[in-house]
Amino acid sequence: MNSQASAAQLATLKSSPSADDHDTLTLAFDDNRLLSLLFGEHDEHIALIEHRMGVAITPRGNRVSIRGMGPARDGAKNVLSQLYQRARRGLEISRGEVEGAIRMNQSVHDKEVKEGTVRTRRKLVMPRTPMQKNYVEAIRKNELVFGIGPAGTGKTYLAVACAAEALMNGEVDRIILSRPAVEAGERLGFLPGDMKDKVDPYLRPLYDALYDMMPAALVTKGLAENQIEIAPLAFMRGRTLASAFIILDEAQNTSPQQMKMFLTRLGEGRRRVITGDPSQVDLPSGASSGLDDALRVLKGVQGTEQIKFSTSDIVRHALVGRIVAAYDKLGAKVKSLSQQR
Repeated sequence: MNSQASAAQLATLKSSPSADDHDTLTLAFDDNRLLSLLFGEHDEHIALIEHRMGVAITPRGNRVSIRGMGPARDGAKNVLSQLYQRARRGLEISRGEVEGAIRMNQSVHDKEVKEGTVRTRRKLVMPRTPMQKNYVEAIRKNELVFGIGPAGTGKTYLAVACAAEALMNGEVDRIILSRPAVEAGERLGFLPGDMKDKVDPYLRPLYDALYDMMPAALVTKGLAENQIEIAPLAFMRGRTLASAFIILDEAQNTSPQQMKMFLTRLGEGRRRVITGDPSQVDLPSGASSGLDDALRVLKGVQGTEQIKFSTSDIVRHALVGRIVAAYDKLGAKVKSLSQQR
């Protein structure tokens, strides 16, 4: 290859997406002797770019395949090309240089996306209502955020997106997703299978959101290495959770004691989001909801924020909004009649 040619050339770009909507781009480098500097010892530079930019990089000879969603894939290409040019000039490529190239690329990219956009490994998630935007901003600013409102408003989805973004950017070391195992009157003891089989149905919505934000292989790896943990709320007792992004979903089904237990699992460098719909409590009749209790006790406490969604924030099928509004109307009527008696 001519030494005056571009140091890193685009060799192929698959025209059709893969099974999980990713494309693969292949770079060809003209000097194999420089690749050990570019890749780092034991390919540590490659691993860092993969982790921070949400791509999969496979070296083969003088070629490197980069697999990922368009913006992340193209960004990784730019980072590798910049670092390779540095190696050609005889300059050192340290971990700090790789970090700097990644930050510079992300800074340029961030100027091109709308305010409030959440950048995950698989997609850009954009708030679709003003309240969703407020929710994302609150999560980024506060250690503890409550997302309260009806189904379909994106409470859990946006929280998981923010968690995936924080993990990708190195702001936290792990993600912990939790739910109370209380649903529609069922009890774990009556469900078939071992403990994992019993609790997985309760946690499935969290799995679904996570796989929507991250490539399946990275989710599987994260689960295996405890970088991602999905567990019932009861498993949180006795733990101090540091450097983690923690989401408690369906919090209306916690007791006040459970909620206090969860809130007091303090640790440095962690963020916590609690989501729930006070109108859909599945606790036994007469039992108090820990969510209602916490909203009242923590109102105005520094470092916390409460975001309350309404039917106007529902982003699922339009019929969902009308259904929720109809139930709210009926509930208000029943409450009015009860007060008149």
